[in-house]
Amino acid sequence: MGSKIIVNNYGSFDITFKSGKGAVVKDVNGKKYIDFLAGIAVNCLGHNYAPLVRAIRKQAGRQIHICNYFTSDVGNAYAEALMKATGFDGVYFGNSGAEANEAAIKLARKYGQLNGGSARKTIVTLEHSFHGRTLATLRATGQDKFHPDCFAPYPDGFKTIKANDYDALKTAFDSSTAALMMECVQGEGGVILIDPKWAQAAAKAARDAGAIVIADEVQTGMGRTGSLLASEQLQFNPEVVTLAKGIAGGVPMGACLFRGKAAGVFQAGDHQSTFGGNPLACAAAHVVLKKLTSPDFLEHVTEKGEYMREVIRSWGLPVIKDVRGLGLMTGVQVDGDPVAYEKAALDAGLLFSTAGTDTLRLVPPLNISQKQIDAGLGILRSVLEK
Repeated sequence: MGSKIIVNNYGSFDITFKSGKGAVVKDVNGKKYIDFLAGIAVNCLGHNYAPLVRAIRKQAGRQIHICNYFTSDVGNAYAEALMKATGFDGVYFGNSGAEANEAAIKLARKYGQLNGGSARKTIVTLEHSFHGRTLATLRATGQDKFHPDCFAPYPDGFKTIKANDYDALKTAFDSSTAALMMECVQGEGGVILIDPKWAQAAAKAARDAGAIVIADEVQTGMGRTGSLLASEQLQFNPEVVTLAKGIAGGVPMGACLFRGKAAGVFQAGDHQSTFGGNPLACAAAHVVLKKLTSPDFLEHVTEKGEYMREVIRSWGLPVIKDVRGLGLMTGVQVDGDPVAYEKAALDAGLLFSTAGTDTLRLVPPLNISQKQIDAGLGILRSVLEK
């Protein structure tokens, strides 16, 4: 079986899936599961979403890839639509969140070089953050468990501060700071919320020191938190935003958006990707954007997320220590081993993941039905009650 051949870097469970529809997936044995994972917030419109499938089929019949020495009609159309929807000036397309964050780091370093010289190189990130699996994005990640000695040496030029700590801002930034880089919700860290007032104060402190501000919205972007970008809710107006995961509904894609002081920094040759922004990915991403910006869609995302958290809190189960989140991104902090609950839920027909050391992460498709929410919550309660 493929599971014996593919390197199990993920600690994968012994389950093989073959199909899905909406927020339900089916394994090779015919067992069905309610999907509160969505490929870790990637399948934002669920499985087998008809308009997305049609667009991918149509584009595959026209053109899948074209060298980035040129542009494609579908790529140009999507880029223009994305800029209009987000209010940014320009975009670099890649293939993943780590690539988007690598682009942002390089952009910040060049910005620092142009606005302070070789000494302005430091990227300030937050404790409990997660920014990717490349060497640079691992080093930017504010969790020691992601810095094993076997991968050392890591790139230097990164500094970590504590989120929501105003005292930390007093000494966080100086003339060596190129950028502040932060998630709007720390997903991998345990679905930890960032206080909007602190985010605004941190952004101001960084800018006062001559730096730019990067929002890592790889997980929180593209409607996940109930607004197109989560940074809209925190209101700290980043010069750079990184996107991936749900951006193309399951087709690999990443993006680094920039505006204001960050616009015009990248020039020809600075950063490139062979597959970045290929026509197939852009065609898929355009379908996702149209759905996310359709009337009332994001309002429903907010309502569904609030409903889920209210229901979970109403159970009053002693095993639940906290319930937090934004939109359809929820963390349930629990006593005991969260992986044990994850495994029990799989046996009962529910998919979710863990985050941090003690949190269950629920990130279902944004268009999940009320019936599917209730069914999934029913399974979750039965697992937590045991």
